[in-house]
Amino acid sequence: MMKRLLLVAFAVLSSGMFAQTTITGTVNDASLGGPLPGANIKVSRKAVGTSTDFDGKFTLKVTDTPPFTLEISLLGYETKKVEITQNNQIVEVSLTENATSLDEVVISASRTPERIMESPVTIERFDSRAIKNTSSPSFYDGLENLKGVDINASGLTFKSVNTRGFAAFANERFVQLVDGMDNSSPALNFALGNLLGMSELDVKTVEILPGAASALYGANAFNGIMLMTSKNPFDDQGISVVYKTGYTVQQAAGNNRFDDASIRMAHAFDNKFAVKATFSYLKGEEWHATDYRNTSGVGGNYLPGDRDSRLDFDGLNVYGDEAVTDLKRVVDGLVANGTLPASAQGVVPNVRVSRTGYNEVDLMSNEAKSLKFGASLHYRPWGNDRLEIIWNSKYGTGNTIYQGQNRYNIANFFMEQHKLEFRGKNFFVRGYYTGEDAGDSYDTRFAGLNINNQWVINPATGQLANPKDADNTWFARYVLGYFNAATQGGANPANAHVAARSFADQGRYIPGTPEFKAAFDKVTKDPDLTSGSKFQDQTSLYHVDANLNLRDYIDWAEVQVGGSYRQFNLNSFGTIFTDADSPIAYDEYGVYTQIQKKFLEDRLKFTGSARYDKAKNFKGNVSPRLSLAYSAGEFKNHNFRASFQTGFRNPTTQDQYIGLTTGGGTLIGTAEDNLDRFTSLPIGVSPAGRAVSGLGATTTYTGRDAFENAFSLSSIEAGAPSKANFGLVKPEKVTSFEVGYRSALSVSDKKVGVDFSAYYNDYQDFIAIKNIAVPFYGKVGSTAPSGVPGATQGDLALLALRNGDFAGVGFRTNSAADITSYGVGLGLTTKVFNGFNVGLNYTWSKFDFDQTSDPDFEAGFNTPEHKVKLQLGKTDLFKNFGFNVSARWQNEFYWESSFFEGDVDSRTVLDAQVNYRIPAWKSVIKLGGANLTGKEYFSAPGVGAIGSQYFLSWTINN
Repeated sequence: MMKRLLLVAFAVLSSGMFAQTTITGTVNDASLGGPLPGANIKVSRKAVGTSTDFDGKFTLKVTDTPPFTLEISLLGYETKKVEITQNNQIVEVSLTENATSLDEVVISASRTPERIMESPVTIERFDSRAIKNTSSPSFYDGLENLKGVDINASGLTFKSVNTRGFAAFANERFVQLVDGMDNSSPALNFALGNLLGMSELDVKTVEILPGAASALYGANAFNGIMLMTSKNPFDDQGISVVYKTGYTVQQAAGNNRFDDASIRMAHAFDNKFAVKATFSYLKGEEWHATDYRNTSGVGGNYLPGDRDSRLDFDGLNVYGDEAVTDLKRVVDGLVANGTLPASAQGVVPNVRVSRTGYNEVDLMSNEAKSLKFGASLHYRPWGNDRLEIIWNSKYGTGNTIYQGQNRYNIANFFMEQHKLEFRGKNFFVRGYYTGEDAGDSYDTRFAGLNINNQWVINPATGQLANPKDADNTWFARYVLGYFNAATQGGANPANAHVAARSFADQGRYIPGTPEFKAAFDKVTKDPDLTSGSKFQDQTSLYHVDANLNLRDYIDWAEVQVGGSYRQFNLNSFGTIFTDADSPIAYDEYGVYTQIQKKFLEDRLKFTGSARYDKAKNFKGNVSPRLSLAYSAGEFKNHNFRASFQTGFRNPTTQDQYIGLTTGGGTLIGTAEDNLDRFTSLPIGVSPAGRAVSGLGATTTYTGRDAFENAFSLSSIEAGAPSKANFGLVKPEKVTSFEVGYRSALSVSDKKVGVDFSAYYNDYQDFIAIKNIAVPFYGKVGSTAPSGVPGATQGDLALLALRNGDFAGVGFRTNSAADITSYGVGLGLTTKVFNGFNVGLNYTWSKFDFDQTSDPDFEAGFNTPEHKVKLQLGKTDLFKNFGFNVSARWQNEFYWESSFFEGDVDSRTVLDAQVNYRIPAWKSVIKLGGANLTGKEYFSAPGVGAIGSQYFLSWTINN
């Protein structure tokens, strides 16, 4: 309906426009001599214009009466101005290509237009021209070819962008802005890739600032920030369509078709009013995760053995087998209640046994889907760019896979954003709302655990056991099966264990059966983690920010001032946060200023920035940035720069208010009020523990219990359990030093773009998870009497460890460890052999961390030390035909996370595409493939292996 109304409006209003002046012409490439399709022709300072067709020709009809000025521009070329002095004037223009990509103009580095060559900090840029040439299946995938940029894929549609280390799928240290709006999930505090982001047809530029950017962009712009800017309907009009189809190829999943389609419609009715609408749809198959190797549990690493050789098997992509116990506890309980004779204690061995789990592929839909719609209204009261009022609404829904503490099936996730912005040449004021709904999303680990709890038969009654007691019943059946096989059947221990598991698994739901589907549907729709796996979330945020450049009022320097305010409203109904009783609201704000001044005939540029930020639960923070850039050489084509800047990150919503049980433990946020908000789910207590503590069969603990009375994990592993000491979470900080050099060198009559940078980061109060063990009884380290003869409270706490009467907890807190990271980036670009574009870049990344200073802390650097990327292409290999090839190599590295730890192998990835332009159809046909070698690789342990992807696309630009 919306598209129909837009088309009708276009037709009606366009028919009312009356043109007085007609200009025709041709735009060519100054060096190659051929036509330039897609060049923009517009009346200076007005929204009236057109673009060249595939032959480089244009016709422009305007109401303006000569004389007036036309601006002719194209990404990658220098803009030219032409004076129009008469009606029916014919214009012939040749645009000169920028010598290197360093001549492109960026805005994000200083919030003001400047050439990349003159930027005071490292910056990477990707624009619509690069999108047309990329060999990747999507523009978002193509970002990985940029220097210093990493992309980790949790699934086909969920890609996490990162720079300068400390990567994770939940990348809370990197900010992604889309037309000024933070594209992060308000509850998760990170962007779900481009699942709910921008349409490929609507991307004008993507600018990435690696490293700290808090001085201008505030909290969380800690490791970097990416700013995506869409096309303005005043400047880019018409209807564009792209349809892309192909296959993903993976050993585990086979060959699966995907389809990806987008449409963009934009029209300026006159100088004052323009509209735009975009629609995108993608559907495919996720990369199946089928790593069934044995592990030491959640957050652990690989162990030897498999399903057949390990009684306590816990597969990486297997869920439900996290339920594990020592058989001695079960035997003692069955002997005590008279179910088994005392002789059973000498028959059933004291070994650790886990339940039979379900493979991830049986618990995931593995359907990748994304549906996005956006519309905007643009109004210019005075018919020029002095003031533009924009209303923008975006809606997105989709399916993907997210790997955090567990693996989550994100199903029918919905997010919406609405923005009102007032923008001029020297200012903007914007406010926006972001709301989300988790839809039908669920935790696969709890899906496996609780499906397992739906079918267990109680041998005493012959009926289904209570799901909340099914684990105990299953282990009791296991012991009974073993005892009977050993005593009545004469089975040896190995065969007795086989018989025991077979007896305990009687009635188990088999994937693919109606019984399994019914249990699956029941569990995944139940938000109670004692019986279900669904997580609910309707968190939202409100954000306002503004910026004013005082260039019209101050002429001795360029001065900017700005600020922002944000309010979170956490509403997960107790499934993620401790908000079961009511939503949690908190806010944060910041103000900043920046001054830029040029000296020495504009060769030396000084930039100084400072920002103050304050959040509800924390003290205020000041983030300064200072930089000097000097342009040497006759043509100022040698740019040297040095900068000092700081960044900080407020603890996220999860750092402060999470209260999430994961199957392998519990995550608790450490905002002061959260300690008393959290109470655990009921947990079983051993018979021996009940005898000494007076507790019942189950118990609970609060966040404050865990905070004040726990053992550190490292001390337990060292064999000398001692008290865990840590503080409430507070903001983390980074101090960054950077030097760089950019130049457009002349080498054998060719321009070679050189971009070099080196940085050193020093971190304070780094936020991470500290793992602890909370005893259900006793007081860690206390010498006070316990009421048990000869035992202190400290003795009871140690006894709780030995009895298994404790809970594993991960607290969000700060590390006192000294953490530094440093690295080098080098990029080279040039043209060879009459127009072949060549790009080569190298990134070296390293970090230092003294593990002995904080044994319980995991840095999670998760970044290869060496990365090399190469691109080769030509837009006009011969008439209407172009190609591009990209290759990436990185060395192996070690991945740390709360889900799993392990090595990530080195990899070489080759992508390529060929394209053919059909001018008569205003079309481009592109055929390409990603990972053409077919060697599958993992972004991280636990995710699906990434195979090959082949695609064919048809793009029509009208």
